[in-house]
Amino acid sequence: MGLIFPPNKKLGQNFLINKRVAVAEAEHAYGKSVLEIGPGYGILTEELAKRAKRVISVEKDHLLYSLVSSKLKKKNIEFIEGDFFEKEPDIELEKIDIVISNIPYNLSSKIIEWLAINKKEAVLCMQKEFIDHMLAKNGSKKYSKLSVYAQLSFSMTRLMDVPKGNFRPIPKVDSAIIYMKPKSNAPSKEELLIIGLIMQHKKKVLRNAIIDSAKQLKLEKDEAISLAEKIEKGQERVFKMSPEELLKVANEVLSLLAKMNS
Repeated sequence: MGLIFPPNKKLGQNFLINKRVAVAEAEHAYGKSVLEIGPGYGILTEELAKRAKRVISVEKDHLLYSLVSSKLKKKNIEFIEGDFFEKEPDIELEKIDIVISNIPYNLSSKIIEWLAINKKEAVLCMQKEFIDHMLAKNGSKKYSKLSVYAQLSFSMTRLMDVPKGNFRPIPKVDSAIIYMKPKSNAPSKEELLIIGLIMQHKKKVLRNAIIDSAKQLKLEKDEAISLAEKIEKGQERVFKMSPEELLKVANEVLSLLAKMNS
């Protein structure tokens, strides 16, 4: 599009400049209502508009919003100025079919959480390392709380890697594009909370991870020991347990806590 715009480092701005990458993302927009968070130079926005039924693009930066919205005047694009998480109430989310976006690296976790809560399909370009963690298998070095959360909440497919040279300014790391489809049986907030506590001690055996979470579980140490002794696979290393196994543990813990408090 030929826009020249100084990036705002505080907003984590790295603008996509490769049209071929935008086209690959936009292929998932045919006939759909699309939400884009942070249009950047509008390269992806323009490709989305060619294929989507409707595009809602939210931009926080005032100058960038002014430039892109004046450059791309198409009937099926609606630009909204402001922070997405503040403007969300103004967007008819039930009419959004998919989120397709090159999101700022510093918003990755927050947007994944939002997608899980709102059960939205998405195609996202994010930091490659972040996606590696999302897809990491149990037992690997990159297996983390993020891995468990993401794999329990979404069916995911890595679509392509995007080298850092496809952005301006050039970031320090490479990116990748991932497709995410929400699972109908995604875990509850309570289940995720328990999993998060356990994964904080992922190198320990399950029994000790639960005992070390006593304070957060609002238990005395002897109560936590008693609870931990009743959990199956208590001697299993947490980081070797699959997301499904950890979800089962979370339900066991919640059930035992309910009995203790009744």
